[in-house]
Amino acid sequence: MKKLALAAVLALAGAVPAFAQDKTVDLKISIWLPPAHPLVPATKAWADDITKASNGTIKTTVFPSEQLGKAFDHYDMARDGIADVTYVNPGYQPGRFPLIAVGQIPFTFADADKGTVALDTWYRKHAAQEMKDTHFCFAFMHDPGAYHGRKKVVAPEDIKGMKIRPAQSTIAQMVTMLGGTNVQASAPESRDVLERGVADGIFFPWGSMFLFGLDKVTKYSMDVPLYTTVFTYSMNKAKYDGMSAAQKKVIDDHCTGEWAVKISAPWTKFEAAGRDKMKAVSGHETYSLTPEQVKAWKIATEPLHKQWADAVTKAGGNPDALYKEFQADVAKAGAGF
Repeated sequence: MKKLALAAVLALAGAVPAFAQDKTVDLKISIWLPPAHPLVPATKAWADDITKASNGTIKTTVFPSEQLGKAFDHYDMARDGIADVTYVNPGYQPGRFPLIAVGQIPFTFADADKGTVALDTWYRKHAAQEMKDTHFCFAFMHDPGAYHGRKKVVAPEDIKGMKIRPAQSTIAQMVTMLGGTNVQASAPESRDVLERGVADGIFFPWGSMFLFGLDKVTKYSMDVPLYTTVFTYSMNKAKYDGMSAAQKKVIDDHCTGEWAVKISAPWTKFEAAGRDKMKAVSGHETYSLTPEQVKAWKIATEPLHKQWADAVTKAGGNPDALYKEFQADVAKAGAGF
């Protein structure tokens, strides 16, 4: 009995991570958003939990506001080790990440929390193929965004001749398809291009309109959940590979669909609240569309699915199989429009 008890104790001891023997790892986490953005404190809470779970052997520092590099560069920053974990908008680099762009097709998601569950479930099965030079952590999205601008847009044909700052690569394709011109600018740069008249309008989530001061340079907002933007937290592979088994487990336990929802949920609430806030702004018109007008937008944006499929095919994927799997995960999560 004593031998059995001793064996059980030793087995249990072997199952407990040996953090005391681990070298301390410092993680630089880069987010290009300002500190007031809800994703920043949510990420700090996530990072603090990583430190706690590793018994202090994984130290973390969060760098907001493009301190380590521009928003457009954040995927490459994770790849190259400029930062260890980065907040990535794959749509900032058109054509580079065609698979995950399926989540950016208009009228795909109606709910950001459920949409994050569906997107993360689906994409983590394929991230290693598309983002192979980084370690994938999780994927998520913001609450559905809309058009805002200095000019009123009601029908798809109203985009013709306009200069638009798109939210991501798929919306950029839509603008081009409808006869508009894209003005490329990251979120922190957007107010400047609108204020100077370089752009007439922007596709953006509601709460962030106020955070980036865009309510000051727009007069109209179209109250339709047109699109979402997808994001990932990506990690430097060498940093992850250099960790101990116990430390890797801590990272794995924090790179889950559950954590994707935890981190993005405060942002979802923030953006949703911005919609009501915009309706109360004096001198700003927030307008709804009729069912017929919404239908016209859905019809006008249908070709974007084929463009996604063509891009996936070019990258060596099977768009029909991938989309069928994607739709199944969206349906299971109850996230569809």
